[in-house]
Amino acid sequence: MTAIAVVERPSVLRAVGWAVLYLATGFALTLVLYAVLARLSGDRSFDPATPRGLILQTVAGLVSYGFLTWAIGIKVLRVTSSELRWLPLDGAGRGFGLGLLLGGLPALFAIGLSIVAGGARFLPDSGGVAGYLSQVGLTALVLLPAALLEEVMFRGLGQVVLARAIGRLPAILLLSITFACAHLLNPNGTMLGMVNIAGAGVLLGVAFYAPGGIWTAWGAHLGWNVTLAASDAPVSGLPFRIPLIDYQSGSPDWLTGGAFGPEGGLVATVAISLATVAAWRWSRKELA
Repeated sequence: MTAIAVVERPSVLRAVGWAVLYLATGFALTLVLYAVLARLSGDRSFDPATPRGLILQTVAGLVSYGFLTWAIGIKVLRVTSSELRWLPLDGAGRGFGLGLLLGGLPALFAIGLSIVAGGARFLPDSGGVAGYLSQVGLTALVLLPAALLEEVMFRGLGQVVLARAIGRLPAILLLSITFACAHLLNPNGTMLGMVNIAGAGVLLGVAFYAPGGIWTAWGAHLGWNVTLAASDAPVSGLPFRIPLIDYQSGSPDWLTGGAFGPEGGLVATVAISLATVAAWRWSRKELA
């Protein structure tokens, strides 16, 4: 008889432990490094809601989680760059671009659905086209590394380690719940908003396994956030001051999202669900 080798999955408890250690230690290091950077920059307010605060927080987070990805993932757990979905780099640009569409088009759909079904509208605001384009560009530059940080946190090493032990889909679901919990303190949050953010986590987790890997997930995350911000709509409850237009969300809030932005309403549930189906069809070979 021919012996059949049985490959055992890593211990679930051990995988959960490593994922928790990665997230918790990264969070602690981010807080410490953020405080140091804020003091060095002369910003004594320590307010991450300001553009400077968000930039400093993002830099601190990328350094912290990047170091832990190397120290825990690559050196200790022997996770490869391919598993982390960084490689191959020749598909990064295309993946990022398609990711932008995967996130941006559903965001436009959610805004459009709010207008059609919820009476949302755009009112004129101060400023001109040049000011609008300039502010949108600056906002995109701020959101670009912030989206990467959240992907490294929630679709990076933690998801890879969990996927080794429990499979890719269960890992995506578990990290998506954690992703939503990280937004619990955002302004004007609602239960439906948290459900939608968890759904967005599923979308991004599936996109992580699409061609382009983490670059595709990063693009989708950025595409969603920038499209909402460029429409003068709040992003996960966080407002962005955009000249020229003033977005009015309409009603009822359970449909349009109200002050939390489209992510707080049923319009986002529909948009994210459709985008997830598209991402699933794109990624199903890796998720099967």
